[in-house]
Amino acid sequence: MTPHDILRSMRVDEVQSKEAIEAFVSGVVSGSFSRPQAAAWLAHAFRRGLSDEETVVLTRAMTDSGTRLKWPVGTPLVDKHSTGGVGDKVSLVLAPLWAELGWRVPMISGRGLGHTGGTLDKLESIPGYRTDLEEARLGEILEHIGCFISGQTGEVAPADRILYALRNETCTVESIPLIVASILSKKLAEGVERLVLDVKTGSGAFMETEEDSKALAEALVRVAQGSGLVCNALITAMDRPLGEAVGNAVEVQESVACLKGEGPEDLRTVVLQLTNHPDATEVLRSGRAFERFVKMVEAQGGDARSLEDFKRLRGGGVGEAVLLAEREGYVQEVHARAIGVAAFELGAGRLRAEDPVDHGVGMWVHVEPGQRVSEGQPIATLLHRDGKNLDVAFRMVHDGVVIGDEYKPATPLVRAKIG
Repeated sequence: MTPHDILRSMRVDEVQSKEAIEAFVSGVVSGSFSRPQAAAWLAHAFRRGLSDEETVVLTRAMTDSGTRLKWPVGTPLVDKHSTGGVGDKVSLVLAPLWAELGWRVPMISGRGLGHTGGTLDKLESIPGYRTDLEEARLGEILEHIGCFISGQTGEVAPADRILYALRNETCTVESIPLIVASILSKKLAEGVERLVLDVKTGSGAFMETEEDSKALAEALVRVAQGSGLVCNALITAMDRPLGEAVGNAVEVQESVACLKGEGPEDLRTVVLQLTNHPDATEVLRSGRAFERFVKMVEAQGGDARSLEDFKRLRGGGVGEAVLLAEREGYVQEVHARAIGVAAFELGAGRLRAEDPVDHGVGMWVHVEPGQRVSEGQPIATLLHRDGKNLDVAFRMVHDGVVIGDEYKPATPLVRAKIG
């Protein structure tokens, strides 16, 4: 089938055959589908949508466009995917916790874009930590440690890498079938047997409404199960940041606290709900997951001393500015997107994948919705580099933390379970 044949059939909303979808994906990778033709295909898919059957075929074709990672036979292989949010450091806790509970966790993660943080950026706050290890070395770590957290290699789902960039350029990102195929093609290429999804909802999430978040979660679970994965999903709140730390090095610090059985309650709750194991609470409280995390960090080249002496984390030497409450009352809102954009302005995030980040900047948010505060009480501590964009970030946090006379409790943390 020629690109023109496929595009004509997409234009008139014909059901796409397995052969047509596979020809499109292989053509994107080989170059026989030009960038304008691939962009046109995405525009048609965005407009008309794709059925579950078409999405399953697209997902499998994108998975097969590159290498499928293979691991030795052993205990079950599990991974987690989050749709992204502000202060979302769950992966740093979940991977070693799962490994301590007996699963193997080959976790391929990404970098932050815009106001949402990236797992790899957080881990690269640890001096020496490598996210670009070869498959053979990752296999050794998986066998001996039980978990790794690394980046996507060029051989894993190359069709997704090309189409993801085109979706950004053509404003076709907000298409549930295309999102599903993008996420699941990478997870299937990891060779996992079970996938747990954390679909965020709220102002700091990709999907801001519960209706949209539920539609995405249900589609992900359906297509994952149709592709042979055991899969379930949680819809969790992202109308306020998760935990208190927002940034890179600061989120490593908070993850360490959680791995030692401490840390903020909301972070522990999401981790334990995603773990879904009767022994998870006891293991997390015991600190054994932290010991596993230390072994993983060392195996990936990181300086484990920085997990006890945080001054060794990258990006030190930042200044601090404290935002104080201007009145007494109840915290009615801690707007997640405002907090995330403020951290971005300080230098903790990026617009493009190739942009650098400052690992040291970010903030600690000291309050949460429903909390009673007094005038002059610290609301947030902003970590800045020589005052860069501090005024902008300060104003965003000030406007994002709303204090009023009326008590408004925080919305539920876990909204729904699917699958």
